[in-house]
Amino acid sequence: MSVFIVGADDLGNIPANLLKAGVKSMKHFKGRKRVSEDIQIPADTDLVLVFTDYLSHNIAELVKRKAKEATLPVVFSKRSWSHLQEKLQPFMQ
Repeated sequence: MSVFIVGADDLGNIPANLLKAGVKSMKHFKGRKRVSEDIQIPADTDLVLVFTDYLSHNIAELVKRKAKEATLPVVFSKRSWSHLQEKLQPFMQ
C-alpha cells in the first residue's frame, strides 16, 4: 500500500509505524505553504492520510476533493499513532 500524507511538519514515529503495519511507500506534503489548485496526489497512491490538527481547512477540503476525483479513500486523523492506528484498521490487510 502506498500512502500520501498531508499535514504535520514532523511525523515523529508515524512513518516507522506505518512501515511496520504494512505500508510499502509514503509521500508527505506538509501543507503549510499556500497551495494552489494544482496540488497533485501521486498516481501510485492507494490511501490519502490527512492530519487534521496540523492543516488549514482550505487544504483539507482541496485534498478531499482531489482524492474523491481520483476515487481514493481518505482517512482524517489526529497526529497520534494510537488514534491513527484505529482509523487505519479497515484499510490494512
